[in-house]
Amino acid sequence: MARLAGKVAIITGASRGIGRAIAERLARDGAAVVVNYARSAAEAKAVVDGIQNHGGKAVAIQADIGKVPEVRRLFKETLAHLGRIDIVVNNAAKMVFKTIAAITEEEFDEVFAVNARGPLFVLQEAARALGPGGRIVNISTKAAKLGFPLLAAYLGSKSALEQFTMVLANELGPRGVTVNTVSAGVTETRMLEDILAVFPPEMKAVSIARTALGRLGQPDEIADVVAFVVSEDARWITGQEITADGGFR
Repeated sequence: MARLAGKVAIITGASRGIGRAIAERLARDGAAVVVNYARSAAEAKAVVDGIQNHGGKAVAIQADIGKVPEVRRLFKETLAHLGRIDIVVNNAAKMVFKTIAAITEEEFDEVFAVNARGPLFVLQEAARALGPGGRIVNISTKAAKLGFPLLAAYLGSKSALEQFTMVLANELGPRGVTVNTVSAGVTETRMLEDILAVFPPEMKAVSIARTALGRLGQPDEIADVVAFVVSEDARWITGQEITADGGFR
């Protein structure tokens, strides 16, 4: 039997990149998967179709994680469609490339809405919905420890999410729910393409050279770590940041 058989998982921002890979992996492990998306309906449908074509169960639900009423609707619709929630992966993210001197209040608010405020209310809904054995995973980035220029809002919001992990792990521990962060290293996604477009051309080569395994990561490699963290094998792991970065240094 698949190790997540009978479980229901919500993955925010799951229409592409790391979120898509997580949805596909958890579905292969037997979970019924909610593919959340904000705008990319066609991409979300493609993820759902792919999962269903391989015998899995999935549904796409639109909700902008930056808007708290839509976060709450996401959970209500999940319960209406699938009847329960066992796993929640906070993956949706937004970036703006500005120096601290140049960033506007509006840009700051937009990034923190999707990366920190919205995810906090995702965690609130998860805390209400999950029972013993529940799993919550927040997706962060190794870059939050490195202070890359132009990424203050993004990295600051991800640092906030990491703090939410530790607090909620303590709050939900007595109920048997684990809460962890998985921080990705340099991973080949559309978001990485956006980052590389604003940095010097040698940035990609430098990133590979600084990675012990000598290459960029793939979304499915992050998904494999998440699959472990939400499994029964990880029942004794909570309040942790697990870094999947190929040895970036």
